Amino acid sequence: MSRWQQLVDTLTLAPHPEGGFYRETFRSPVRLDTPRGERSASTAIYFLLPPGTFSAWHRVLGGDEAWHLYEGALDLHLLDERGHRVVRLDADHPQAIVPAGAWQASVPVDYALCGCTVAPGFEFTDFEMPPADVLHALFPDEADVIEALTRG
Repeated sequence: MSRWQQLVDTLTLAPHPEGGFYRETFRSPVRLDTPRGERSASTAIYFLLPPGTFSAWHRVLGGDEAWHLYEGALDLHLLDERGHRVVRLDADHPQAIVPAGAWQASVPVDYALCGCTVAPGFEFTDFEMPPADVLHALFPDEADVIEALTRG
């Protein structure tokens, strides 16, 4: 059994809609009033991407997301008004921040086990994973990376 398969079993991870596997590990009991409604102060998950997979373009509205690398390496792709850029998470740079509302996708270098912490806390009602045509309309100069990291 591969290391990533062991981690899926050991950490009891389930498939995630954007790709890979996850499990929520923390949801703060502290509640906040936000422009998007009441939310937990923060949430945390394990997130694992096996070799040959990717996390599709998506965004989290209303909460900044901190990525923490535990094993492997990962290319975190970001799209915003500045265009496309890639942040590599590895042993030398194990953390990155995705601001609330930023488009993101990720690709493991081999496999990657990360933690993602969102504050205010994540709710699936704050999650958007659009089809490629929506992103093409927003970022017409980024067609290749949009096609490569979009599902459906």
